[in-house]
Amino acid sequence: MKSAPARLSLSQQFLLISFPILFATTLVIGWWVGRQVHESVVHRIGGDTALYVDGFIAPHLQHVNETGTLSDADRQALTALMADAEWARRIVALRIWRPDGMVLFTSDGEGAGKQLEIDEGLEAAAAGNIYSEVSIRRGKVQTDHGQPLERMIETYTPIHTSDRGRIGAVAEFYQLPDEVDREAGIAQRRSWLVVAGAMLATYLLLFIVVRRGSQTILAQQAELNGQIQRQTELNAQNLQLHARVRRAAEDAIVNHEALLQRVSANVHDGPCQDLGFALMRIKNLRDAGSASSGAASAEDLDRVADAVQSAMSDLRAISADLELPDIGPLPLDAIAARVVRDFLAKTRQPVSLHTDVPDGLAVHFRIKTTLYRLLQESLANTFRHAPGCDGQVRVTADARTVRIEVIDNGPGFAVDAALAKRRLGLSGMRQRVESLGGVFQVSSEIGRGTTIRVSLPLVGTEPTHE
Repeated sequence: MKSAPARLSLSQQFLLISFPILFATTLVIGWWVGRQVHESVVHRIGGDTALYVDGFIAPHLQHVNETGTLSDADRQALTALMADAEWARRIVALRIWRPDGMVLFTSDGEGAGKQLEIDEGLEAAAAGNIYSEVSIRRGKVQTDHGQPLERMIETYTPIHTSDRGRIGAVAEFYQLPDEVDREAGIAQRRSWLVVAGAMLATYLLLFIVVRRGSQTILAQQAELNGQIQRQTELNAQNLQLHARVRRAAEDAIVNHEALLQRVSANVHDGPCQDLGFALMRIKNLRDAGSASSGAASAEDLDRVADAVQSAMSDLRAISADLELPDIGPLPLDAIAARVVRDFLAKTRQPVSLHTDVPDGLAVHFRIKTTLYRLLQESLANTFRHAPGCDGQVRVTADARTVRIEVIDNGPGFAVDAALAKRRLGLSGMRQRVESLGGVFQVSSEIGRGTTIRVSLPLVGTEPTHE
């Protein structure tokens, strides 16, 4: 029993297997693109704000390199900036660091002057890079770091505090992630639509290609199955024909020997006996003439002549049976009519003929020979075994098959017993028919007559005249 996937067509299997793969791929690509868009928006917003911070805060930090601290005036100025500047409204909290981890200023006034651990963001800014990320901290970690809310945009930007471009401080500030979430959400939805559309278009195009291939494969499979079925049937027929030809070849040897024996018996029992009688009479006449010196009587000479004439008649009859007349140009119905006509002339036994053969039907010479010999032998058997009984001969044909029936209402016989004895007439007819791939059947019962049916295929034989 085939499994469920094996019963599905190629296109159906493609739909079943490829959809979850493409769906998972779409999810992964969409998630990755969303992450990239989110990070890009975070960096852009953090970078834009960092420009404002650096531009407005850097002038108040020019003396950090000299003292390492901020003056009260600078702290007041920074506090005023955070309260009054338009750009400062984006910032929730601001903290100024020294590169060594010392906190110089905080917008809420807490933690200034503490030495804290240098984290990744501070280290990156001290190296001259802007570092921005969505920071999520909870509990003690959030409190120790001074992060106002659990989820914030945290940005570190370097501040140049000397003419030679040295980084003397780092500004760390927090922003609400609302803008990032809004822009990233819009961009992510667009990216999902693009990815999903591209995947859907790819999926449909692949399905069309696979479906066309599936239909082609199904058509080829159906054609191949049909060819295999036909080939299987032809192989079975070939095996049957091979068995028939093999049996016919074996029977041909036996029939040939039996034919020679019958011809020998006919010659021995007929012409040889008559010629032997004639030779004996001639010897007697010679001996009688030598003794009496008289002439042979007319009666004795007549007997010799009759014996020789009888021998010649028998030899002509045997030769006529062995010789095949010129039937090559004749159609099948004319051949059947000739055999029946010759049989009536020799035996005076009534036989009716019915033929139905298309005009101009081209038939191989071997078919014509088989028809002639088959009718000749069948009618001879009718005369030998059912003398005086009515007979029927039917010959029909179409473009593929020739069918022959010979029927008599004679005493009949046991078919199995006759075939077991390998009677020359039946065996010879069967051998002829099966050597051409035909079917030979004999139906008979004691007291119910005999019917011989033959079917000869015309397909596979080339029509010729010999």
